Amino acid sequence: MSFVTLGALLVALLVGAPVAAHLLRRRRAEERPFPPARLVPPTPPAARRRSLLEDRALFATRALSVLALAVLGATPLLRCSHLSLSRKAGASVALAVVLDDSLSMRARVSGARGAAAGDAPSRFERALEAARELTGGLAPGDAAALVLAGAPARVALASTTNLAAVAEALAAVAPSDRATDLDGALDLARDLLRGLPQRDKRIVLLSDLADGAPGAPPLAGSPDIATWVPLAELEAGGEDCGIVRAERSGQRARVRVVCTAAAAAAPPGPAAAERDRGAAPPAAAGAPAAAGASAAAGASAAAGRSLEVRAGDAVLGMVALDPALRAEELALDLPAETPEILTAALTGSDAIAEDDRAPIISAGGSLSIAVVVDPATTHVETGGPPPLEQALAALDLDAQIRPLPSVPEHADELAAHAGLIVDDAPGFTPEVRRSLAAWVERGGVALLTLGQRAAAAPLGAGFEPLVPGVVRWSASPVPGVDPATAGWLGPSAAGLADVDPRGRATLDPAATEGAEVLARWKDGAPFLVRRPLGRGVVLLMTLPLSTEESDVALRPAFLSLLDGFVGAARARGGARRIAAGEAWTFDGYRDVKVERVRYEGGGAAAGERAREALPVLEIERRLRASPGLAGLYELTLDGERSVRVVSVPEREIDLRPRRVAEGARAAELGGMSASIDASPYVALALLVLLAAELVLRGVGWRRAPAEGQAG
Repeated sequence: MSFVTLGALLVALLVGAPVAAHLLRRRRAEERPFPPARLVPPTPPAARRRSLLEDRALFATRALSVLALAVLGATPLLRCSHLSLSRKAGASVALAVVLDDSLSMRARVSGARGAAAGDAPSRFERALEAARELTGGLAPGDAAALVLAGAPARVALASTTNLAAVAEALAAVAPSDRATDLDGALDLARDLLRGLPQRDKRIVLLSDLADGAPGAPPLAGSPDIATWVPLAELEAGGEDCGIVRAERSGQRARVRVVCTAAAAAAPPGPAAAERDRGAAPPAAAGAPAAAGASAAAGASAAAGRSLEVRAGDAVLGMVALDPALRAEELALDLPAETPEILTAALTGSDAIAEDDRAPIISAGGSLSIAVVVDPATTHVETGGPPPLEQALAALDLDAQIRPLPSVPEHADELAAHAGLIVDDAPGFTPEVRRSLAAWVERGGVALLTLGQRAAAAPLGAGFEPLVPGVVRWSASPVPGVDPATAGWLGPSAAGLADVDPRGRATLDPAATEGAEVLARWKDGAPFLVRRPLGRGVVLLMTLPLSTEESDVALRPAFLSLLDGFVGAARARGGARRIAAGEAWTFDGYRDVKVERVRYEGGGAAAGERAREALPVLEIERRLRASPGLAGLYELTLDGERSVRVVSVPEREIDLRPRRVAEGARAAELGGMSASIDASPYVALALLVLLAAELVLRGVGWRRAPAEGQAG
């Protein structure tokens, strides 16, 4: 507190003036001898009664007025830091707040002022507070939007001038265990701002920048829409270990533990920027000493910690972590007659406590994807597996690839697989078609690529009901796929614009009835079709995977196709475990109920189950549920119950921050404002006190003559 501020507040000492004024009204009575008065019993003199305050209401009003004057004098000198925008010539602003609600935002803010290490707010709480400060400073005519950066990026509130709706949207935001999707969130924010009448358009990114891609291009704005990253204190740092997968097979538990890389332990903020430029990082002011010591010593978050398997409070098994652990699958033997659901937990503490526990259930192995490919037509000149198998292995989708010589004829053989990819099959026999259709209707996902062999199916072979009608093969009349129609493939769809195959398959109109065309050739013919069948789905591509016909299998868009295919197989129940932020799709089900199960008071074995219902939404005529929190979930599908697990995304354990362009931290975009003005409210209170004093004095004047007449 400065000397000037202290001097202004000392005016409050003048509150003694009303006290003195009231007490000075006391007068000593004049004593005159009066002989008959000796015959009257003595009574207390009136002067003693007048030594007390006569009108307490009037005194209180005057005292409050003096205190209000002191506050009014000190108000312009009081300072309170809060985040605010810098306006261009006072013009209205169109603001899009990108708020990161991912798992890494649960870490505590380093060096929080006035808070101990355990009492410091989380990065999410600090970001939410900053969002409220920014939106609270908006004026009439400004527009605001809210985008959440947890994967997948979502629009929490479209652009609106209703500032009350903005406050309600922020009040409804909660942290999650999702991964981070900064690029997707920024793209959504730009789309929300384009077309608005305000000339000053700005995106505010409130994130720790830990999106699992520290080597990606720096985050920057565009010429028409500026991007501002205001809070360097949110930048990710520290060390963390998390459990990303926990499964049980018989009497053996397998738990995958991932820890941050050593580079993540460097102090955040300006020091991290110096590190990115290759310079030696200076000591960051206000950075916690522990973080610097950890970085200097090269200590790991796994040092001195253990992995335990628990049944309630009882520890069934334990293994010490390697101090240099980065990513490892640990196996623990379990005693006989253990409960069905156990808990894996890490001892000790780190940057994020929420990823140190995970339920263990019998997951039944990894997601199984069956692949039927003829190596003679899809061979690689340099040797090795076919391009399809190499692409699936390169994506690292946590799926087990099982090459098959042909499509199984029995439903029991197909039941072991969640997805099936068949490349240019010469039709299916009636037995295979029946078993394959029944498998898809129960929730299977099939990808069929159609080529010259599919069009030359022998008599008795075909694709119905998977592909109604006849498949024909002919030369491609136009090269290239229209990227505008291939949004399902993501940004990589632009790479198909110049594909020039020797030929392509043509489908009958019946094949697209009731189906969704995910991509089209430039002449409008279907390139990729999704046909729902029962609880499952069939994907059709009118090109084979043969490298002699085209190079589609070698393009990035093909990787996007496989990623979407495996994701669809996992979402439809092919795996009992998905990552937080992914969605379950319930095609063919009518009554769906999803509940998150939390054990309280003793863990999975002894504690009571606290259930939290998860909303099931109908999106594009399909029931979906997207869990944002890791843990154990119980699904009821048309009366049939099953248990599934939502795990922590592995890339969210990486706490290395993304780089930010220098222009995104420019001072002209805004900053911390260090003053508040409460003088209008104090002045209004003074006017009210003045009016109250006048009323009290008027009442007192009327009361005095009445008392005199009564006396």
